[in-house]
Amino acid sequence: MQKLLLIVGPTAIGKTSLGIRLAKDLQTKIISGDSMQIYQEVAIGTAKPSKQEQAEIRHYLVDERSIFAEFGVKDFVSSASSAISEIAGEGKVPLVVGGTGFYLSALVNGLQLGEAEHYDSPVEPKWEEYLARHGPEELWQELAKLDPVAVEQIPVQNTRRVLRALSVITRTKKKFSEQQNDLVPQFDAKFIGLNTDRAVLYERINQRVDLMIKAGLLEEAQFVYENQDKMFQAKQAIGYKEFFPYFAGESDLETAVAKLKQASRKYAKRQLTYFNNKLPVSWYDPLTDAAYYSKIKNEIGEWLND
Repeated sequence: MQKLLLIVGPTAIGKTSLGIRLAKDLQTKIISGDSMQIYQEVAIGTAKPSKQEQAEIRHYLVDERSIFAEFGVKDFVSSASSAISEIAGEGKVPLVVGGTGFYLSALVNGLQLGEAEHYDSPVEPKWEEYLARHGPEELWQELAKLDPVAVEQIPVQNTRRVLRALSVITRTKKKFSEQQNDLVPQFDAKFIGLNTDRAVLYERINQRVDLMIKAGLLEEAQFVYENQDKMFQAKQAIGYKEFFPYFAGESDLETAVAKLKQASRKYAKRQLTYFNNKLPVSWYDPLTDAAYYSKIKNEIGEWLND
């Protein structure tokens, strides 16, 4: 089975630098696991690798699509799988850096996202009526309350999928994102995770937001706000939607920044919960363990020789 190395962890922990260091040592290339980094028009809010970093190591799934094109989990799995085949064909071990646990699970385990069994079943009338009364945005918010994982993969404009997901949840009493067929591993995957003390992590996240603001995040967010009707995933991405009330004159900038920091911290917490519960991750602390890199290299070496 094809080996696949994946670097995971919360935002602001140092996955990009670790990925580049490993890619150099392993003489391989990187596949971005972050579905937002594929968009050409945004870079700051997506924490995209810098031009210099991309020049050092070839990155797949970065700057390959327009922000006005849809790029969901199925597209990610397809594109990432193609990149894996290309890299493996060169005799190298493919390296995936970053991304949500849900997307990575779909890649590694062939998740069906509930659609194979339920997608063509009828829509529950209650949700059709809800859509007619309240509109697409509030319908999408209902899904967000019931299944925060699934809603991240379904654009608010795709009311058909929102209706299907809510109908599945109503009938099965389970989250749509958990409606999976038996998992069939597609790769011999090794997950390496970075994490640190929660208080330290949250402070790093806050600092990263401040640095993003200085780097021009506000201008990038305004571009997303002004073009949101033409977009799919980007308009719902953390880093942009928190500024929408500010651009609409409904809140001040300080409040918007505070909400972004809070949303980023909550997202990191959700991701860590997913990684710990759903994926076999070997965890390392790059901030307190001076020998963390050598330990990671040893674990990868043993895995590669197994």
